[in-house]
Amino acid sequence: MSVRIEQLKKNIEPIRQQLIVHPVYSKIKSIEHLRIFMKHHVYAVWDFMSLLKNLQHGLTCTTAPWKPIGSATTRYLINEIVTGEESDVTPNGERMSHFELYQMAMKQSGADKAQLKFFLDCVTGIYSVENALRVAEVPNSVAQFVNFTFDTIAKGKLHAQAAVFTFGREDLIPDMFISLLKDMDREFPGEISLFKYYIERHIEVDGGHHGGLAVQMTEELCGNDELKWQEAENAVIEALKTRIKLWDGIVAKLN
Repeated sequence: MSVRIEQLKKNIEPIRQQLIVHPVYSKIKSIEHLRIFMKHHVYAVWDFMSLLKNLQHGLTCTTAPWKPIGSATTRYLINEIVTGEESDVTPNGERMSHFELYQMAMKQSGADKAQLKFFLDCVTGIYSVENALRVAEVPNSVAQFVNFTFDTIAKGKLHAQAAVFTFGREDLIPDMFISLLKDMDREFPGEISLFKYYIERHIEVDGGHHGGLAVQMTEELCGNDELKWQEAENAVIEALKTRIKLWDGIVAKLN
């Protein structure tokens, strides 16, 4: 890992720690609480996939006629991540994206998906993401989070997008939350097993193989350009701040 990556990680560590010790995890004490968490968090899973696909579109050729774009190394890194995120393995061996798996987990747990379905209908229809969030009456903390991601996409700076994807996303789940899910799964068999699998799989894949690939991708895109490194760091800090607001919004619903 490069000195510049280590410096970025050091600079974002204080705000990252705020997320790891966030009270949202200790507030979840029942399946009903978990349903509320999932109803909010699922939008972060969806916009994670959107950010990923935008990176693939910007770093590779996704149209015909084909032509080589960027470096082969960067193409490999993003395509490898996309393969895992779009077509991972479910507990019974089926291929499915992480977002579809999350929706299955919501159904199993009894979490309300009506608002999510309406939002997806809007955003795949005539509405922009920002308008779809408003029309679907998505909670403000969720809307701020998703709008930040799509603002990052709209700015077109792939190095900043890669950094947000790498350091501003899902490797922030503390061990105590995993222990809680295991206890819940034992107490309520067949109700949250898919969500527990999703979280464990996410940590295994994204925190391991994909995490390393994403770090390499960020290094490739920032290169030796100090301005790009600074823009990447600033984008990550803002992403983590919006994640804190997302968690704050969930806590407000749990109280």
